[in-house]
Amino acid sequence: MKNNHSNEIKLYNILLPIWLLWLVPITWLIILPGNAIIDFLVTMLAMKFTGCANPARKARTVLLRVWLLGFLADFIGVVFMMLNDTVAYNPFENVFACLWVAGCILISAVCIYFFNSKFALKKANLQPEQLKKVALALAVFTAPYLFFIPTSWIY
Repeated sequence: MKNNHSNEIKLYNILLPIWLLWLVPITWLIILPGNAIIDFLVTMLAMKFTGCANPARKARTVLLRVWLLGFLADFIGVVFMMLNDTVAYNPFENVFACLWVAGCILISAVCIYFFNSKFALKKANLQPEQLKKVALALAVFTAPYLFFIPTSWIY
């Protein structure tokens, strides 16, 4: 019985973005284009600040890959959140839960950096230093900080 209870808590706590999208399907209409807009703006601005020529055009050429690989990186973070039964109904309920969620966000951010620097940004023809900076900007500014939103706010 204790096992069933901990599994139940685990599902309620870690799947906020996923089950919110499932319970309220209309949120997909906001989440998908919103995420694409954020990815585009971060990519374009990072390219601009690194001195890249034609940052808007180059950002458009890599947007689909940046966007899709960003979702993959977020999913990887969710998988790591699912590995721990102690992730609380509210990630701020205890220090361990908060640190676990922060670690999962960091894992996603590292994946975002890796995926973008190795795959998504290759078609932009950036200099190696520009590539690293744009990938780092994407990792920092598009990490899934929403993992910290307590499921208890919704459920």
